[in-house]
Amino acid sequence: MKRAFTKFYDFCSSWTGTVIIVLFVIFFIAQAFVIPSGSMKNTLLVWDFLFAKKYVYGVPTPTIPFVNLKVFPDINNNGHIITGQGPARGDIVVFLYPKDKKTHYVKRCFATGEDEVVFTGKTFYLRPKEGDSFIKANCRENLNGKKSKFGYSCSDVVDLDGKLFIKEPYKFSGIHYDEKENLFEHMAFSLNIDKSSVFMKPALISSLPQNPNFKFNAFYVKVPKDEYFMIGDNRDHSQDSRFWGSVAYKYIVGQPWFIYMSFDSNFQIRWERVGRFVDTIENDEFFTKQALKEGEVDGLH
Repeated sequence: MKRAFTKFYDFCSSWTGTVIIVLFVIFFIAQAFVIPSGSMKNTLLVWDFLFAKKYVYGVPTPTIPFVNLKVFPDINNNGHIITGQGPARGDIVVFLYPKDKKTHYVKRCFATGEDEVVFTGKTFYLRPKEGDSFIKANCRENLNGKKSKFGYSCSDVVDLDGKLFIKEPYKFSGIHYDEKENLFEHMAFSLNIDKSSVFMKPALISSLPQNPNFKFNAFYVKVPKDEYFMIGDNRDHSQDSRFWGSVAYKYIVGQPWFIYMSFDSNFQIRWERVGRFVDTIENDEFFTKQALKEGEVDGLH
C-alpha cells in the first residue's frame, strides 16, 4: 500500500501527472471563468473571477479551453458525455453562446422548455408548462416551509387573457430594472430594422395596459422543448434570450460555484466577495447593497 502511494505521489509530482490532473479537473469537475460585463449585476459583478461546477447538469463533452476543440466525440449527440438533468428555473447557468460556440455566457434560467414568457418592459411574467395547479401550489403561502427557487406570493399570480401567469417569479435581491432605460422600445425598434434580431414575438394582451407608442404591449414566447430561456439579472442591460433565443441542452456547461477573486473598476480587491459561494451571494442582501455602491452598467452585454 505504501509503495503504491509513493508511486502515485511521484506521478502527481511529475510534469505529466500535473498536466493530466489539471486537465481532468478542467474537463470534468470545475473550470475558471471571469465575468466580463454587467448583465448579471447586482448578483455577479464585472471582474468576478469564479469557478463553475461542470458536473451539475451532466458532464459536458471535454473541450480544450479557448479554442473549444473537442477532446472526445459527442457520443450522445447532446454535448455531454454523461447526460443529466438540465437547468432548473431560477438557476444561474454557464453556457456556450449559441451564436459563437467559443464564448461562454452566464445568465439566470428564467424558463425551461414549453414554458410561456411575457415581457412588458419593466415586468416579466412566467407560465410554467405544468399549468395552473402548479402555479397555485408553489405560491410562497402554500409551500409550508419547503425550499423553492420561486419566491412569489399568491398575489403575484395574474390572469393574462384567460391563462394564469406569475408576475416576477424570482425574488433574488440582485434582480432589477433601470428606470433610465427602456429595453422594450429597444426591442421594438430592432424589429423594424431586422426581425431576426429579436427572438420574442410582439403580442397584444388585453389584460395588460396598452402601449400608446406601439400596436402591441408585450413580447411573448413559448420556449421550445428541451431548451432554456436565459436572461440577466440586470434586466435592462442584458443581451440575452429575448434577442438571440433559447439555449439548447448541448450548450449547457455548468453552474457558478464560488468566487476566488474580485476586482472593482479601480482594480481594488472586493474582499467581501472573495471565497464566497455564488448561492450565498444571490441570497444575501448585503452583497446587493455593496454592488449598488458601484453604480449602474451602461449598454447591452
